[in-house]
Amino acid sequence: LLSGEMSAGSAAPAAGEEAMAEGEAAMTEGAYNFVLVPKNLGNPYFDTANTGAQEAAAELGVNVTYQGSATADATEQIQLLNSLIAQQVNGLAVSANDSDALVPTGAEAIAAGIPVVSWDAEIAPGGRTLHVLQAVSEDIGRGQIQLISDLIGGEGQIAILSATSTAPNQNEWIMWMQDELTKPEYANIELVATVYGDDEDEKSYNEAQGLMKTYPDLKGIISPTTVGIAAAARAVQDAGKVGEVMVTGLGTPNQMREYVKSGASPAFALWNPGDLGYLAIYALNALASGDITGAPGDTFEAGKLGSYTVDEDGVVLLGPPTVFNADNIDNFDF
Repeated sequence: LLSGEMSAGSAAPAAGEEAMAEGEAAMTEGAYNFVLVPKNLGNPYFDTANTGAQEAAAELGVNVTYQGSATADATEQIQLLNSLIAQQVNGLAVSANDSDALVPTGAEAIAAGIPVVSWDAEIAPGGRTLHVLQAVSEDIGRGQIQLISDLIGGEGQIAILSATSTAPNQNEWIMWMQDELTKPEYANIELVATVYGDDEDEKSYNEAQGLMKTYPDLKGIISPTTVGIAAAARAVQDAGKVGEVMVTGLGTPNQMREYVKSGASPAFALWNPGDLGYLAIYALNALASGDITGAPGDTFEAGKLGSYTVDEDGVVLLGPPTVFNADNIDNFDF
């Protein structure tokens, strides 16, 4: 997508630089220049967040460019952020590949007068001004176990197919899944493995295949990542195990529709990532314009989503996740 970098205040890419990612509005001269930084490019989840961010940009009259690396790598993300700080952009909205590793870079941006909003995956508090939380981690993690338990009838072997081993949001959700599993109602469910597909389709698919081979009695796979859940559902379909191995996790309706209808993944959950990107830009604009400082109790308006209040530790909560199934999936388009 966008590999050409723009300096603050420029109205168009310099000669030789690539055009903006499809769907981004033309740059407005004199407006704030914000940058939405996903964990990686080419990921439908983050692309949907960018669509929401561009909607917010149009409403606010600001520029939002979408820049990231091809792989979900913290080192590459830090290099990109350093470049954007040097360009003196007006604000950064970042989904962190590593919560702690990004703190020094985020702190450097803040020291340079650039507000930093983390979204989707948090930068630890020292490296960001606000964090837009998609849903409460405990609710997500416990909800995943409740979903898989319903799908497998409350007993059997399950496995988790995650993103990278360092992904802060997935690791926190997995912790809550493990805690939920200690409840007596899950005594007959055994978590046999946690594997990592690194948010790459092929690796995630291969890991799902490996789980079914290693554990022939496997009844369910939880994949709390949009890349992983679709890959796992496809692997179950390809293995002819629809109805034997149930897949749930976090996915988008458009990528999961066929798997819900085939029975490979009868139900899954997610918040609306478009709303997440939208809220991140509204929060960034409120900071850049001085409407808020990011202090607990600060309030700001976020267009169609309404009013938000900053909680402790500079957290802004989007809202509860939605469970998608055959009854409601066709009502959503993202």
